[in-house]
Amino acid sequence: MKASKLTQWIMIAMLLGIAVGYLCNVYAPDARVAKEIASYFNIVTDIFLRLIKMIIAPLVIATLIAGIAGAGDTSTVGRIGLKALGWFITASLASILLGMLFVNLLQPGHALNLPLPEVGAATNLKTSALNLKDFITHVFPKSVFEALAQNEILQILVFALFFGFALASFKGKVGEHLVKPIEDLVQVMLRVTDYVMRFAPVGVFAAVASAITVQGIGVLGTYGKFIGGFYVGLVVLWALLIGAGFLFLGKRVFTLLKLIREPAILAFSTASSEAAYPKTMEQMEKFGVPNKVTGFVLPLGYSFNLDGSMMYQAFAALFIAQAYNIDMSLTQQLTMMLVLMVTSKGIAGVPRASIVVVAATLPMFGLPEAGLLLIMGIDQFLDMGRTATNVIGNSIATAVVAKWEGELGETRGADEEGMLEAPLQPTRAA
Repeated sequence: MKASKLTQWIMIAMLLGIAVGYLCNVYAPDARVAKEIASYFNIVTDIFLRLIKMIIAPLVIATLIAGIAGAGDTSTVGRIGLKALGWFITASLASILLGMLFVNLLQPGHALNLPLPEVGAATNLKTSALNLKDFITHVFPKSVFEALAQNEILQILVFALFFGFALASFKGKVGEHLVKPIEDLVQVMLRVTDYVMRFAPVGVFAAVASAITVQGIGVLGTYGKFIGGFYVGLVVLWALLIGAGFLFLGKRVFTLLKLIREPAILAFSTASSEAAYPKTMEQMEKFGVPNKVTGFVLPLGYSFNLDGSMMYQAFAALFIAQAYNIDMSLTQQLTMMLVLMVTSKGIAGVPRASIVVVAATLPMFGLPEAGLLLIMGIDQFLDMGRTATNVIGNSIATAVVAKWEGELGETRGADEEGMLEAPLQPTRAA
């Protein structure tokens, strides 16, 4: 299903959920009956959540292994890679901490005051004793099959890192024979993800109807606060990224912003990084970044430098905690932010990738997975902003790495103010 059609169906489902939930809330004789009605909607949400969890393990392991193995000769790209990763990690930390700051200041989820589901309550009690020592030990798997079966996302990540680097070290037929099937598996899992997301409208309808049946129509004001707070945070993040770019590129950062305006708008309107990728490559070449830098750093950035997604994940996870009145200490929040940052690597390009990451992380900290569907109805509005931010962040990062390498050339086809005079022939994405 095309993204635009899926978005339309999700919006229709959300509106229907609001209407049905409102009628159920109004005509339910008391709170007990309202909760009983909501429980039937929750059957649908539970099924959709199971489908989401079904795709997490194979999706993460396939995409990460394929990404590492396809990076090429590590001795050749090592220097550029280290510089790029240094920027990516710094930008990701800044993005996720900024998101944590804004969501704690604005407290958009507290007005929901949702009751904690029984399963979620049990999970919360079980994981409340999580400490740093146990967390670090738990990251490393005893068995990759056990990790896959239990959806232990960090353990899967550790195995994928070892396997990916080992696979990349092989030359010739041994590596090629394994890399190709894994790359094919990535394509299959992307298609499976697309199929699962076709059920999103049904899940959104049930989730919204359930919440309004219990809480009433007044709960909708909370969503406006959530969206507004998120975009305020993005504006601050844009200013931070542009300021960092100015430190290394000087006034040329504004030329870069003019060049990437079109791919950023394309990313915003389609909520798809892939739609903007070829045009971004073309504009980076016009800016003066050589293909050998763009061809490595930009794809790497699409996996490791998702600044908008980092902020979104902080907002989403802590919003859910606030909605269910689950108090999280600063240490727990920082630990969860670190987990989100690590587990988000390697699944760029996956439809609703940030939702998949949040879904994988919530159980680790005793947060109800059902809370994910509270925000899925408005996710398209959030996805547009975070995707455009990812394009801006990756473009600045690529230009800065080229500058560090001494490879940044003059801007092509632009006058002194940085405006394009004539279009150049498009460059194919590597």
